[in-house]
Amino acid sequence: MNYQKKAVIASTTGLTLEGMDIMFISYAMSMMISEFHIDMAQGGLISSVTNIGMLLGGIIFGILADKFGRVKVFTYTIILFAIGTGLTGFATNIEQVYVFRFIAGLGAGGEYGIGMALVVEVWPKNKQGRASSYVSVGAQYGVILAALLSAFILPKFGWRTLFIIGMIPVIFAFIVRKNLDESPVWLGAQKVNKDKKAKGNLSLLFSNSKVTMTTISLSIMATVQIAGYNGLMIWLPSMLQKSQGLSVSSSALWTISTALGMILGMLTFGRFIDYFGIKRSYGIFLLSSACSVYFYSFATGSLGILVGGAIVGFFSNGMFAGYGALISSFYSVDIRSTATNSIFNFGRAVGGLSPILVGYILQNYNMSIVMIYLALLYVISFVVMMGLKRNHEMDIISVTN
Repeated sequence: MNYQKKAVIASTTGLTLEGMDIMFISYAMSMMISEFHIDMAQGGLISSVTNIGMLLGGIIFGILADKFGRVKVFTYTIILFAIGTGLTGFATNIEQVYVFRFIAGLGAGGEYGIGMALVVEVWPKNKQGRASSYVSVGAQYGVILAALLSAFILPKFGWRTLFIIGMIPVIFAFIVRKNLDESPVWLGAQKVNKDKKAKGNLSLLFSNSKVTMTTISLSIMATVQIAGYNGLMIWLPSMLQKSQGLSVSSSALWTISTALGMILGMLTFGRFIDYFGIKRSYGIFLLSSACSVYFYSFATGSLGILVGGAIVGFFSNGMFAGYGALISSFYSVDIRSTATNSIFNFGRAVGGLSPILVGYILQNYNMSIVMIYLALLYVISFVVMMGLKRNHEMDIISVTN
């Protein structure tokens, strides 16, 4: 097996395990609330703490990966979130759960950007889109895996066993470390410059006005991506149950239909990037997302709801596949992992608050206003994307220059 395939398999598996770990909380939440005698707000704080850990982990491990190597730090992030997940199963109070989920978040936040940077560095430009899409689909595999494990484990063994099993990724980390060599591109950069202090410096993302605007623009796009996804997936099932009179089982079928649309959308978007370029591909999908989300508010009937959900998922989450290639394309190898992790995990932290706003809108208005809000998010992202200038004259500081 060549290095390119090994890098994709390792990064995809890493994101699968990360997605599985994050979804464990969703499936185990009701049991944890009951056992620790906490309210829903305290339960919701578990996810918030995890997101904060992801943001800090993304920054810290992104910097370390630029300084000391992709593969080495990648394995450490997997071990860390596996340990955090396993320890959650031994928590005796909610305060310990917060601490262990923060630890898991640190590792999960670091894993994403490093894996994406690794894949982009070893695949040729005309195939980076599809390679990134292969990795991105891993998050959906993780959702499916978490659903299957939860369905089997929770009724028979309880929520603690679910998290203890989450320590298995430690084994995967050792396999990766043994069978995957360091990124050739990163190694080549080390020969040119051995000053580790200059690599992975967060300030390089704001080194001048052009770079600062690029970093801010990409952060806005990442935030919209996560805000749209969370707003749709967390609230739409209950919205459909209320507005269309769907049963819980019917809304579950909607979730599956939408997830399948997302997977197909990600794989398609990767090909779009390779054939049409990053900017044109994002333009098509962002405008299509805005239109599909808006018109979905008028969908009626079971068939309309299912097909419409798949179409919305296809466009809105299909773009997730491109962020590794998009962010990496603007920054040199010296700060690539730092940029990818910091920008996308910022989007996770801020975009993760979207369900709060969606909940407020639902409480005071209706589903149509929610869909208009989501559509406007994609329009904003489109405008920001159009302002991005992707050329070799950008004053991105590289310590190899």
